[in-house]
Amino acid sequence: MDQEEQDRALPIANVGRIMKQILPPSAKISKEGKQLMQECVTEFISFVTGEASDKCHKENRKTVNGDDICWALSSLGFDNYSEAIARYLHKYRIAEREEKMNHNKKYEGSATKTLNQTQLIHAPPPSLSRVTDMVENPPTTNQSG
Repeated sequence: MDQEEQDRALPIANVGRIMKQILPPSAKISKEGKQLMQECVTEFISFVTGEASDKCHKENRKTVNGDDICWALSSLGFDNYSEAIARYLHKYRIAEREEKMNHNKKYEGSATKTLNQTQLIHAPPPSLSRVTDMVENPPTTNQSG
């Protein structure tokens, strides 16, 4: 693999780590085995990405997205991968939406709290007639039930 190909390939350490995850703990992987897998993975990624990129080009789009990758996998005959990636992409998008909503709620909550504190500080004092009315005519609770 020349320098240009190496620059666009996944780091060999990452490839080795992924390979080890499926093997028994005592198994070893040769340097040649890791390099061969690195070349295969790089070629596969380039192949799928190229197909997705061609689709985007035909549609006058510049950005390849997850749906394009799923489409490319399917159109190239990798339906099992396409379906698995589509499920992952769906879960990923849900998680992203939830994270964004939680972040917004957190921000809105602190903004509301600050606003309420500001309103308390700058609120005019309650009118004396309203306080007197509440003391003389307390709210009744319905005790029949």
